[in-house]
Amino acid sequence: MRRTVSRSLGSALLWGLPTLAGDRPNLLVVYSDDHAQAAVGCYDSKLCETPHIDALAARGTRFTRSFVTNSICGPARAVFLTGLHSHANGQTTNSAGLREDLPQLGELLQAAGYQTGVIGKWHLPRKPRGFDHWSLARGSFYTTSFETAQGTQPEVGHSTDLITDQAIEWMGEQVGGEQPFFLWVNYHASHRVWDPSPEHLGLYRDGDLPEPATLFDDYAGRTPAAEATQMRIARDLFPAYDLKLPVTGEGILDDAAINRRKGMTAEHRALWDSFYGPENEAFLEAKLAGDDLVRWKYQRYIKDYLRSVAGIDAGLGRILASLAERGLSESTIVVYTSDQGFFLGEHGWYDKRWMYEPAFATPLVVAGPGITTGEVDDLVQNLDLAPTLLDLAGANVPAHMQGVSLGQLLAGEAVEGWRDAVYYEYHQRDSGRISHTVAPHYGVRTDRYKLLYVPDHDQWELYDLAQDPHEIQNLAGNSEYAGLQRMLTARLAELRERYEVSE
Repeated sequence: MRRTVSRSLGSALLWGLPTLAGDRPNLLVVYSDDHAQAAVGCYDSKLCETPHIDALAARGTRFTRSFVTNSICGPARAVFLTGLHSHANGQTTNSAGLREDLPQLGELLQAAGYQTGVIGKWHLPRKPRGFDHWSLARGSFYTTSFETAQGTQPEVGHSTDLITDQAIEWMGEQVGGEQPFFLWVNYHASHRVWDPSPEHLGLYRDGDLPEPATLFDDYAGRTPAAEATQMRIARDLFPAYDLKLPVTGEGILDDAAINRRKGMTAEHRALWDSFYGPENEAFLEAKLAGDDLVRWKYQRYIKDYLRSVAGIDAGLGRILASLAERGLSESTIVVYTSDQGFFLGEHGWYDKRWMYEPAFATPLVVAGPGITTGEVDDLVQNLDLAPTLLDLAGANVPAHMQGVSLGQLLAGEAVEGWRDAVYYEYHQRDSGRISHTVAPHYGVRTDRYKLLYVPDHDQWELYDLAQDPHEIQNLAGNSEYAGLQRMLTARLAELRERYEVSE
């Protein structure tokens, strides 16, 4: 169903959501890393099913046009905490520093009377602010430790299971307390290198999964930046590190693959070898080349990615079951989303960063007391999450936040004036052993069209998403679309002025 909403802010009380003292909702945000919409069953069931996310969507609101402002891990988290675009909050890249003078979501909810916690991945340069409890996952998926205010404690097991255990334990400690709680759970197993949990290693072993239409994209007509990107499945996945092939001692990042195995228990290693060993032997004997080799790499990559997603979905299921067992389901608003989308072979790529749809779009599902059931196709962004959570908590939304509360949308309000375009910016320049060489760029997306600009090449890309959903026909510079390009260029300039972009 289509809903439109005004830009005006207001108390969640106006939308019929619980905000009275003692009746304010608990807020649970389950936040995954690099979870593409195409890997969520209720968005696209061609690749996989995600029964627990799908069930959450069935009893709540699913946003069909949910986007990020900057498709990379640290900056996405900074946007979530501040309600500001990257250029405004200071965390433009993974290494850049989040401004210390800005109030953060946890602090604002604490001031509103909430008990706050964050568990799992962090990926910001400074320790958490505004969280009564924090436990930050360090290391890889089988060599996990958790950093807390009391120190760092190694844990044995897969990170998804350990994060789930801690989240359930912390929520249990809040039962019977006088304060509502806000918990931010950060899963990261869908991030590179896609190491599935033991119970999901057996998934997708029989038969091949469908390939994306643009797996063999030749980047014709795009800016030179697209072809220069180093995240191709064909050539940029490391054999032992990414593809789980045998360690030779000669490959780049073989040391990381060795450390992965060192972190496993003997039981986990035996299970791992029982699944990957025979497949690897068959691969080495086949001596694949050309397109056949690319297809094999895609299948290994996408299956491991989806196995990791299955673990996250199972973790969410355990958390939701725990809420129900403790009688918290009717008092807790649950948000499921991701820091950004991800390329699942589209354009021949893995990873994110680009403004193209697979990396730009992200799942967003909200369910709980006062949340209506249905779909919303208005343009929303992760920029809106902090204002929304504050609004649902009955707290004031700071005037400096650039996002807008989704409270009215979540209540099914049909009012006019919602945004007709969203702004995107990517700043990072990579270096080191894993370098993706995605050029900085920025752009605007409307209901139907997308325009992006790559300053390094002083070139534009323009797409009609209705006619070209795979974004392979660049219309920039085409005389037939000159008027459209001028209009979108002006709209982009307006957004940059509104958001006070100085560069």
